[in-house]
Parts: sequence; C-alpha cells; structure tokens
Amino acid sequence: MIQTPYYLIDKSRLLKNLQRIDFVRKQSGAKVLLALKCFATWSVFDLMSEYMDGSTSSSLYEVRLGDEKFGGETHAYSVAYADHEIDEVVSHADKIIFNSLSQLERHAERTAGKPVGLRLNPGVSSSGYDLADPARPFSRLGESDPARVAPFIGRLSGFMIHNNCDNRDFARFDALLGEIETRFGGLLSQVEWISLGGGIHFTADGYPLDAFCTRLRNFAEHHGVQVYLEPGEATISDSASLEVSVLDTLHNSKQLAVVDASTEAHMLDLLIYRLHARIEPDAGPHRYLIYGKSCLAGDIFGEFDFPHALEVGQRLSIRDAAGYTMVKKNWFNGLTMPSIVVRELDGTERVVRQFGYHDYLDSLS
Repeated sequence: MIQTPYYLIDKSRLLKNLQRIDFVRKQSGAKVLLALKCFATWSVFDLMSEYMDGSTSSSLYEVRLGDEKFGGETHAYSVAYADHEIDEVVSHADKIIFNSLSQLERHAERTAGKPVGLRLNPGVSSSGYDLADPARPFSRLGESDPARVAPFIGRLSGFMIHNNCDNRDFARFDALLGEIETRFGGLLSQVEWISLGGGIHFTADGYPLDAFCTRLRNFAEHHGVQVYLEPGEATISDSASLEVSVLDTLHNSKQLAVVDASTEAHMLDLLIYRLHARIEPDAGPHRYLIYGKSCLAGDIFGEFDFPHALEVGQRLSIRDAAGYTMVKKNWFNGLTMPSIVVRELDGTERVVRQFGYHDYLDSLS
C-alpha cells in the first residue's frame, strides 16, 4: 500500500476530458494548448499530447518544460520578460506573446524570426474573484486601447485574449467574445491567429459542445484566423485526488479530524479562494470538520458527512486535486511533500515521484 499523502492522477478520468478536447479540435478547427500554470505534471504528458496541440507558458521554466516534455507547439507568454532570460525563452518557443507594447519594443531585436503576439485586455471578464480578474481596475494584463495597438499591427502575427475564469456558461462566453469583436474588430482580421486563452470549462458535463464549436468555427472564418484555446482546469478537472490518512480525532463543540496533508502546503487555492474541498459521497450521520496538519489555525479542508465514525489510520480521498495543486505545493512547516502517483488506464498504480528531506533542504540555503 502506498504511503499517504500522495496525489493520485487517474488517467481514465483524464482521458474523459481529453476526448472532449479532441472533439472540439476536430469540430471547430481550433488548436488546443495545455496551460502549464495550472498543471505541469509531465509524467502524464505522454497521454495528453495525443489529444492536444502543445503547451503555453507563463515563465521561462514553463516554456522550457513544454518544449522538452510536451512537444507540439510551444507558446511563450509572460507578464514581463527579464533581459537576462529572453534569449533562452526564444530558444524554446514557437511563438512569443508579449504582455505590453513596451515589452514588445524592448525585446524586438532578440525575437527576430519568431512569430510575435500581443496580449489584449478587452476590459470585461467572467471572473467571480477580484483576485483572479484580468479585467480588474488598473489591470496590467494586456493592452486595452485599439488605437495604441494599431500602429504595431505589421509587427504582430497574433493576439492572445484571456478573460474567462472558470466560465461554465456558454451564453456568457458567447457574449464576451462578441464584446471582444466589437472592441478590437478592426484588428482581429489583420493577424494570422488569435488565442482565446483558458478558463472556459467546456469539458464540464452538459456543456453545449456543438454550439461552442460552431461559435469558434464562425469566429475563425469571419476573421480569417487560426483560433487557439489554452485550457488548464478544463483539461484536468476531477482527474486527480489527494490521498490522505486520519492522524487524530478530537471534539471541540464539533467532531474534528486531522489528516496528514495541508491546504496551505498541498491545496493552496482552497485557502486563497476560501473554498471547501470535495470528499465523496459526503453522506451519513457522522459529521466531521477535516483539518490539515500544519500549525495554521485555519488549515481546513472542509466539513463532511461520513457513514461511520472516523478512525486513526483511515484513508480519505480529496477530489479535484489536479489543477493549481502540484504546481503550487510548498514546504510550509517542513511537512512531507505528497508523492505523485499515476493510475494507468489498466488500473495499475505507480509512484512516479517521491520527495524527501533532501528536497526540502535543497529548496533552502
């Protein structure tokens, strides 16, 4: 039995999302790139690369990882490239996307020969969180004035527009795309490709894929462009779990349980966005508040119902632990870092990475 804690990536669950992605590719003509900022566990890139066209990045290390481990097209984007890293970024990228016109001008000579893109900010988005809203007031994410962009159009091969965040509503996506066309319509048809970014949860059950594909295809044909999508969560949604064990049970006005992992260190977005984890079936007469083992008082996975009283040593499976987990895990409190385990399509499980004291030691100085 594999020692907890560990992230368990289930390829059969991952495949379900990938098959929907492949359907969109074939029906819409869009190319689909994995957003490495959300998920960069390269041990399953062999499967993912069969159903996707490449990867997109947010940093030098991500673009290098995409080039070396994923293959296909490799798009490089960063909020700002440092002078000392731009040459290495260019060496690993098929397309370079700049966040601002000033960055484009600063690095123009060093990106000669590569297709160059620019991020646009339409000033509208679907985000329910100010923290993650690319269209928030005073946003630094992209150029928003078409008049400023127009003089540079001859130097650009494409645009990247990312203004969807966990958007499961096709009607909202359709409306946002319409606003993009209204604001930047005069520019869109003057480039070769347009990336609509990520945050569109089109792999969710019940999402109207046919209507989505038709909208993408019509957009591409109307403007004469190749459309790209950059899904993160949509690619790996519900494809992994964080496997933990109960270390202690207590009572303080409520039944409490402590497990051998931590939200702060291993599922950080639960704290950042004040979300509860998922444990299923979450039904039964015994209700527990599940705590992580760090010293942070608010290290709480959530409150759940169980069919029987929890016991020390009992294993729990915390669902939806792929996106923004392994890429954000940290050494807070010096806690044991969860191993990474892959469940293959035939059901066998293999440990692909374990972390120990020396990994903790080497992360510091």
